[in-house]
Amino acid sequence: MSTPDSSVAAIAASPDQAALHALREQVRAAHADRVRLRLRGGDTKAFYGEACTGEVLDLRPYAGIVSYEPTELVVTARCGTPLVELEQALAAQSQCLAFEPPHFGPGATVGGMVAAGLSGPGRASAGAVRDFVLGAVLMSATGELLHFGGQVMKNVAGYDVSRLLAGSMGVLGPVLQVSIKVLPLPAAQSTLVMRSGLREALATMNAWAGQPLPVSATCWADGRLMVRLSGAQAAVQAASQRFVQDHAAQPLDRDEADQTWRALREQTDAFFDGDAPLWRLSVPSTAPIFEFPGRQLVEWGGALRWFRTDAEAALVRQAAATVGGSATLFRGAPQGVAVFEPLAAPLLALHRRIKREFDPHGIFNPGRLVPGL
Repeated sequence: MSTPDSSVAAIAASPDQAALHALREQVRAAHADRVRLRLRGGDTKAFYGEACTGEVLDLRPYAGIVSYEPTELVVTARCGTPLVELEQALAAQSQCLAFEPPHFGPGATVGGMVAAGLSGPGRASAGAVRDFVLGAVLMSATGELLHFGGQVMKNVAGYDVSRLLAGSMGVLGPVLQVSIKVLPLPAAQSTLVMRSGLREALATMNAWAGQPLPVSATCWADGRLMVRLSGAQAAVQAASQRFVQDHAAQPLDRDEADQTWRALREQTDAFFDGDAPLWRLSVPSTAPIFEFPGRQLVEWGGALRWFRTDAEAALVRQAAATVGGSATLFRGAPQGVAVFEPLAAPLLALHRRIKREFDPHGIFNPGRLVPGL
């Protein structure tokens, strides 16, 4: 349920009230004059999504951690807060964002994290960004502050708009503030590597999913299967020993392991180099091998398939759709090819209806999520 509120004090008394006032005035003027706005935080994910033009609405000045209750596992931060600043505050309390959001650059912000809705290696075991969003404050096209959700899971009532904002690419408006559930850092962690073909790796990862193992992340590429174990010390040690015995796995040094998972999350790994389009296929973990030309990397126990391939977009999307999945042209989209999976007519109509409710004149990030929206 949303509650419009024109009072700046409704969010939190802070030195950033002037920044909030400036944002509101720019939005109101754009709405009145039908001026398009391109929402911008750190701009580290500007490559992602459809092309978007308009006057820049810079959200970075509205920043800061509003509240943090380590004992309640909840943090509330403003949209312009640097993501690294939030993660450092959590780490100081031995806590973290379990979905491991990618930064893609030093300027990444909390607002951009929610708007993009992207998760890292831990997504398959911990959940996605939207699963951790408890509440949010959105600015409407008329400058009103709309409050959704709360700070605990049980406060969510009615249509869960706060989670709808995760991955919305800013088309509904700027997410000014968000409350996020956090989790304790694991007591122990270990990464092991083993040699494996892709077919064997997919079968192995699916078998692990049905067993009581503390697997928190997996990755296969170039005949190399990597698994991360996280949890209680005894559980991690027992699982590590089992993988060494059953799969001839080799443990990685902790620093090397951390660097490897970070490179995967931030796409600085050598796999992501190159000029061929980068496809991101979200499919059932049991989906068969896709025979596209180029290179492949598999995450999330087989549910996330990355491809560097020049294969025809229609063929890639059809292959994903055949197994009940979807395909996103993550980077390097050729001209005229949609980034996201084209929506069916009923779903597109629903998107348009929601868009009109929050942004009747279509001033926020027009076309960034769906062309014409």
